Amino acid sequence: MPILKGTEEPHDPVCFKEDGSRLDGRALDEIRSFSCEVGVIKNAQGSALVRHGGNQIYAAVYGPREVHPRHMAKPDRGILRVYYRMCTFSVHERKSPAPNRRENEISKVIREALEPVLFLEAYPDSQIEIYIEVVAADGGTRCASTTAASLALADAGIPMKSLVVGVAAGKAQDKVILDLGDKEDKVGQADVPAVVVMKDKTISLLQFDGEMTAEEMELGFKYILKGAEDIYQKQLEALKSKYMQISDEVKIENVEVAKHTSAVPETKEASSEAVPATPKAPVDVPAEKQGESSEKVPETPVSEASAPETPAPEAPKQGDDN
Repeated sequence: MPILKGTEEPHDPVCFKEDGSRLDGRALDEIRSFSCEVGVIKNAQGSALVRHGGNQIYAAVYGPREVHPRHMAKPDRGILRVYYRMCTFSVHERKSPAPNRRENEISKVIREALEPVLFLEAYPDSQIEIYIEVVAADGGTRCASTTAASLALADAGIPMKSLVVGVAAGKAQDKVILDLGDKEDKVGQADVPAVVVMKDKTISLLQFDGEMTAEEMELGFKYILKGAEDIYQKQLEALKSKYMQISDEVKIENVEVAKHTSAVPETKEASSEAVPATPKAPVDVPAEKQGESSEKVPETPVSEASAPETPAPEAPKQGDDN
């Protein structure tokens, strides 16, 4: 018997109320409450926090950076590494802090779901690492973790073909439902986690556990695409809100810089134009000669001795006319 009320895991097979609605009041094709934000870890290149139902998941991206150990580097493409971990207090019973087989498996499937949308060939001899920490688990953690990892990659500025969204369909008490909660995941008849590439609505991850007919699978995929679109819009809003906040901060900073600039005195170049030229020191000139200075400079007399004599013209001789 548990010491604290509400810590026991659900085991009864009832997933619907008497009126046909789900235990949490959702419709069959309705996702749980979803919210997300980016830039929550300052020491990472990109990060995201996703709250999906009772799930609370952090994702942080580091890189591209050098591969360690070096012999694992690939000369023609980069390496994507994903580390999915659950906190010891994230589930009903305390979990061992050591990595287990399930965490290694989920790390692998998330990596394989993200690789098709990344341009890893642009990062040869490099690696990109994604660390995912599940703080609170409430069913569907692999799907919510993939959504968080996709957001963190976009926040880090890693080129991507498209954002991806993880969401699951399933079956409980012979009804196809969307986005299974913790109890529906444990006692339901089937679980179909999927990751949707939102650009072309293709599937990059598909797992299946349980029994469903072809018609039920088709309906389940319709639910998955509908739920993925709802989550995708929340992803876009989170990314846009971050850059709108940055834009607002830049505008405020520009206004402050403009105020500071207007308060600073003019620069040296501008002030040098306004400063008059320094007058020369006055020279004492007698009053008598002040007027003479404005007159013309007298010509230098030429001495008679030095001046050349101009020969006088000779008088014409008589008889020359003849």
